[in-house]
Amino acid sequence: MTTLSSGFARARRWLREHPLAFDATLAFCTLVAMICSSFTDPGDGHGPPAFGARTPELFSVLLMTLTAAALVLRRRRPMQVLAVTAALAAVEYVLMDPPAPVVMSTVIALYTVASRTDRPTTWRVGLLTMGGLTAAAMVFGSTPWYSQENFGVFAWTGLASAAGDAVRSRRAFVDAIRERAERAERTREEEARRRVAEERLRIARDLHDVVAHHIALVNVQAGVAAHVMDKRPDQAKEALAHVRDASRSALNELRVTVGLLRQQGDPEAPTEPAPGLAVLGELVTTFRNAGLPVEVACADRDRLPAAVDLAAYRVIQEALTNVRKHAGAGAKAEVSVVRVGATAEVTVLDNGRGSAGRGPGTGPADGPPADGDDLDSGGHGLVGMRERVTALGGALTAGPRYGGGFRVHAILPVEARTGEPERPGTAGGTGLRR
Repeated sequence: MTTLSSGFARARRWLREHPLAFDATLAFCTLVAMICSSFTDPGDGHGPPAFGARTPELFSVLLMTLTAAALVLRRRRPMQVLAVTAALAAVEYVLMDPPAPVVMSTVIALYTVASRTDRPTTWRVGLLTMGGLTAAAMVFGSTPWYSQENFGVFAWTGLASAAGDAVRSRRAFVDAIRERAERAERTREEEARRRVAEERLRIARDLHDVVAHHIALVNVQAGVAAHVMDKRPDQAKEALAHVRDASRSALNELRVTVGLLRQQGDPEAPTEPAPGLAVLGELVTTFRNAGLPVEVACADRDRLPAAVDLAAYRVIQEALTNVRKHAGAGAKAEVSVVRVGATAEVTVLDNGRGSAGRGPGTGPADGPPADGDDLDSGGHGLVGMRERVTALGGALTAGPRYGGGFRVHAILPVEARTGEPERPGTAGGTGLRR
């Protein structure tokens, strides 16, 4: 049974891949059926049909052969094949008595037209074919017009039209389902790629903030240590200690950020929360140790959403890094975080010598970086801050101050994104002591 079913499946697959061979086989089988039926006499309707009671005429055999041969082209030219088979069937009804079943080919041709055209065309062609052949059978036949043979012509042609229309509707339905599934799959893939791109951008911003800040501090403290190594070794040791602390902090933040890229089943997963305003005091201390006086004013002690808390911390970190790198010697910075209605405003001011190297997009602030080894000479820091704030629905402005210095001002909405969990302990202490 398994061998038979597999052989049937292979034959069906082969015929589906070779439609012309399938149509030729169908035409041959139709010709055999028509010839066998032409030897059968239906009788007067009171007894069973008698096989061999009559012999078809040579002209009828010719018509049956022509209509069967026309079926080979039924897929390529369905309307022409239907017209030929219907015309030959009508000729058979007009000239031959009793007629041979040439109408079998017309039924198959009508089914093909109905399955490959739209419904209005099926209705028009089907009604025309049914009416024409039924009228020819009733008018020119020797049997009474109400005989079962005449109504059989009407029934079989109508059934062919209905069956073809049903097959066409089912094919359209299956194609629509398949297209919908493919479109949904493409949408899922595009959504997954979009989320991956957003996550990569977020991780890239975090890496930039961490590396730019800590490497700048390490650079400054290493320069101080090298300068006072011979004359003031105690101060050099203190500077090297700051280098060690800054590098350790950078490694820890890099471990947390890169740990987000771990796959499921990796031996270790990061558990430390992302930094926020709760550890702003430690951030400010690192800048003070690097020689940048920073004043902090946080008037609001309410909790902030996790994303807003992290964005505020990163904006302050990047702004102070730019102050340390570009403001020059003797510069001072002021940091304030204030809750205003449904928003949190983060402001970083400095009284540095100018705005060189602060990045593009700030109007007159554009300019070359102050140092040749500036990690942020391309201005990616301000771009990253603006993208981070804009992603939360906020706004960021950065530019030179009147009278000298630079100002970074970010407005962040307090409402967290839908479905984003709060990180406990990351924003509970926005108020800091100086």
